[in-house]
Amino acid sequence: MIDVKTLKEHLANHPGKEIQLILPGGEEVPQHFHVTEVGGVRKDFIDCGGTKRVSSWCLLQAWVATDVEHRVGTDKLLKVLEMGASVMPGDFLPVEVEYEAGVISQYPLAATEAGEGVVILKLGTKHTDCLAKDKCGIPEYGDEPLADCCGTPGCC
Repeated sequence: MIDVKTLKEHLANHPGKEIQLILPGGEEVPQHFHVTEVGGVRKDFIDCGGTKRVSSWCLLQAWVATDVEHRVGTDKLLKVLEMGASVMPGDFLPVEVEYEAGVISQYPLAATEAGEGVVILKLGTKHTDCLAKDKCGIPEYGDEPLADCCGTPGCC
């Protein structure tokens, strides 16, 4: 996953280019999207095995409006990220993009590429997982069904 620092460097190295977001299935987010929010998100939680955990990331919200002439460029996105520095603990956070296409989804920024007049941001996928496989009796690389976890005392 790409962190804020790496994204900023890539944007700064390609000034004046448009941004194109590519969803995990290869679909393009309409080029007239807006970046309406940048934030530092911190999630404090306890996994099903009782371990306290913290996860943090930078979240960019992409929103598509009816102003089809709008374009987000590298300079604008860099400026938005710099404004967001005041609400993030640092540039080390991985970047995710929140986008609504029927439902609101969050996609990790998996890769960046520079093309002719455009910087392409390729979005990856997120998956759920059991973080206490050892306590739940789930093999790390097995095909055990989730029901086995929930039948184990002290888990789920």
